[in-house]
Amino acid sequence: MAVWDNLTGQADAIAIFRAAAERVPSSATHGAADAGGTVTTAESTSMTHAWLITGPPGSGRSNLAFAFAAALLSPGTPAEDLAAARQVDARTHPDLSVLTTEGVIIKMESVKEAVARSQYSPSVGRYRVVVVEDADRMVERTSNVLLKALEEPPERTVWILCAPSEADLLPTIRSRVRTVRLRVPSVADVADLLVRRNGVDPVIAELSARLAQSHIGMARRLATNADARARREETLRTALGIRSVSAAVNAAARLLAIAGDDAKAITLELDAAERDGMLRSLGVEAGQSVPPGLRSQIKALEDDQKRRAVRSLRDGIDRILVDLASLYRDVMMVQLGRDQAVINLELLAELRTASTASAPAATVATMDAIAVARQRIQGNVAPALALEAMLVSAIRRPK
Repeated sequence: MAVWDNLTGQADAIAIFRAAAERVPSSATHGAADAGGTVTTAESTSMTHAWLITGPPGSGRSNLAFAFAAALLSPGTPAEDLAAARQVDARTHPDLSVLTTEGVIIKMESVKEAVARSQYSPSVGRYRVVVVEDADRMVERTSNVLLKALEEPPERTVWILCAPSEADLLPTIRSRVRTVRLRVPSVADVADLLVRRNGVDPVIAELSARLAQSHIGMARRLATNADARARREETLRTALGIRSVSAAVNAAARLLAIAGDDAKAITLELDAAERDGMLRSLGVEAGQSVPPGLRSQIKALEDDQKRRAVRSLRDGIDRILVDLASLYRDVMMVQLGRDQAVINLELLAELRTASTASAPAATVATMDAIAVARQRIQGNVAPALALEAMLVSAIRRPK
């Protein structure tokens, strides 16, 4: 089935879901409240009512979830399967519900709405499917609402949760789902996917997959956006150029600006398209003023977009810290005489200079500082302060 063609590096997981999707609904084990457990290729691939897909960021959790959803919702004939897959891609299939968030957390109201939809019988397909992206973004009381739905699932409703790890969910939820763990795909696998799916030049595809450390989404962005590649390179060169505390403070401000530029580039076009689409659906022509009775809907959309902008900025700062971690990991590799293991090969000359400006212990301290900065920012510490404290540890004075 074509729904599996745009996945890469997860052959074992695909085999599990493919076999489960081919089971007829009568073999499903709905209602098994204690059916939790991790699935391997050696174990049963029978259908169950709730799945959890875990794996590191960029491993393709959501892509696999929606491929599985498309397989479950496909009627069986090639033409019908293609139509169902297109509806799933567009998130318009009548038997598909998607629970996600563009904010920092998934709202209680969104979970309640998804739970209510999960009670409906399938309208056109074998199953009703609910995909929960970023299931780790639910606070405990919100997770408890989802738990009740998993404890007493309607027949022919399938939940597919995605999270970085099982530890990110409540133990009670973990016990009600069947877990499939993904691995980090290889650089070659991701590069091949970019060439096949996006038509990217093989050289750019390999470069982007390597710099993204096999993160599929980030690799695609780097491969298809030269400005994103330029911002990433500026980030690393800025860090390598820190020679004093004042330079560290200035670098923190510059990195925040780069993260802001990247976030705006991601959200600006999407915001405009969403607004235009809403205005058309409301019957408001381009250039026409919005009638007073419709302004509340526009305001609600703008509020959602502001929340998305906040999350996008936080995600952008985190991406910068991940890139910096790869940079100092490379410095460590050079210090250990393992130049062939470097990720940022294009900066090899600068990495060699940086490797002579400090001892390996100092490099480890900088990598630890990056990890601490990520934790602080997740804990709502002001990003500027967290970055400044981290970058002070990155001061290098060439000998």
